[in-house]
Amino acid sequence: MQRRDFFRSGFGLLLAGLSTHSRVVAADGVKLKVGFAERDITPEVGMEKPGGYGKSYIQSIHDPCKVRASVFDDGSSKVAIVGIDALTAPEYLVSAARDGIAKRCGIERYSVMIAGSHSHSSGPIGMFRHGDYDHASEFVQKLAYEHSTVDDAVYADKVVAAIVDAVCAAHDGREAMDVGVGKMLAEDVAYNRRFRMKNGLTYTHPGQGNPDIVAPAGPTDPEVGVVGAWDAEGNLKGAIVNFACHGTASGPGSSANWIYYMEQAIRGVLGKDVVVVFTPGFSGNVTQVDNLSPYARESGDDQSRFVGGNVGAEAVRALLSMHAGPTGPVAAKHAIFEIARRKPSPEKVRRAYELAKKSPEEVGSTDWTFAKETVMLDALLKKAPKVNCEVQTIQIGPAVFAGAGGEIFVEFGLRLKQESAFPFVFPVSFANMSLGYVPTERALGSNGGGYETRLSSYTNLVPDAGTRMTDHLVALMASMKPGPIPEPGPALPFNPDPNSSGSKPWSYGNQPPEVQ
Repeated sequence: MQRRDFFRSGFGLLLAGLSTHSRVVAADGVKLKVGFAERDITPEVGMEKPGGYGKSYIQSIHDPCKVRASVFDDGSSKVAIVGIDALTAPEYLVSAARDGIAKRCGIERYSVMIAGSHSHSSGPIGMFRHGDYDHASEFVQKLAYEHSTVDDAVYADKVVAAIVDAVCAAHDGREAMDVGVGKMLAEDVAYNRRFRMKNGLTYTHPGQGNPDIVAPAGPTDPEVGVVGAWDAEGNLKGAIVNFACHGTASGPGSSANWIYYMEQAIRGVLGKDVVVVFTPGFSGNVTQVDNLSPYARESGDDQSRFVGGNVGAEAVRALLSMHAGPTGPVAAKHAIFEIARRKPSPEKVRRAYELAKKSPEEVGSTDWTFAKETVMLDALLKKAPKVNCEVQTIQIGPAVFAGAGGEIFVEFGLRLKQESAFPFVFPVSFANMSLGYVPTERALGSNGGGYETRLSSYTNLVPDAGTRMTDHLVALMASMKPGPIPEPGPALPFNPDPNSSGSKPWSYGNQPPEVQ
């Protein structure tokens, strides 16, 4: 459906809550060339399902998993923003995709941002690969390859090929489009899952009705950020949506998670072929679970429908409310720096080996799992005590996408928004690499704690990692200048003279009261 046709309908006016406006050329903007494309990456039944520390398998398919790609070109620079329905976007996969994109359609490596949606119901990429622990002992290899989630090499190759194909199809299909940027709020949809307890510590998901809960240990970010692009006929061709919430509303079967219902909500209003690229906000401590609710929790699919439908509705409101037109520039910047891993104490490692050699039934599932993870982390540290961390900013006119790899706490995303000159700041987690949870330093302090702070082969960066990532992103954003926000043309000046041009009172409406 064309945007103007939607506004002619009563439903369109009711939903948007405002009148229609024509698009106008921003004084310092340019007509961007934009393209969108998507490709299918639905995994097969029987493949491993990511998102946990042990083996889990896909038993059915609920909805398709996809690669969704967008390309923006201002005539001198090109950028691509890609969303994949995956737990994360591991560095090896991103590197291979960037190489393929650069070779096939010429977009520079660091002008491509690839973000995993963090769907816990997606395909087998996002943890580690066979071979990562080949340097370790036979015992550690058994823990890693037989008792942990492992990427599927064939499936990963399929995803890489799909990313390259989608980006290059979007690139080849570029056309001059009107671009708009907007934001709305999806409140009471996502919640901080960490709570300060009466014992002075912080727990993750302490349980509904727990009398020891004092208060949430952190904020949320309800902002739904949107970039939309319309063709010359006024059809919405694609949109990028940014929102901060875990993809853990898992229903039956493999799925894009709540992102599927978000896409359906947007397509249901604005066109069945609209490509919806999702970029997850900083949401390492934010999920759909309301631990303070007095009511029974809904099923996973109902949760997915609720989150996706609400976020999709707010994205629709943003798309209908924004004014689209020429804007720019498009630009990309990045920084790469080293971050050290946290090290478990020798005594912790020794004890972990003892526990991991026993059965989970004897030790207890949780204790055994984290003992296994400590043993694997100890082996990982011998191979890679530090990691190279990439952060990246991609600008589209007045909007900037600020990406870093990991489950980054929402506090860092809010800081990015506070400290940037850009009117639209969209933090992107799981961007270009997978670095596990990135909590605040406070969460790792004496009154911290909780699931996100546990040392594991997945989560292990030093306490100031999030601060350093954010510092670099703030600096990158400061080196960019926001582009113009397309605005509607000014209203005609008021002139009551019926024989002259200008805004005039409605002749039906300026009558005195009539009683009889």
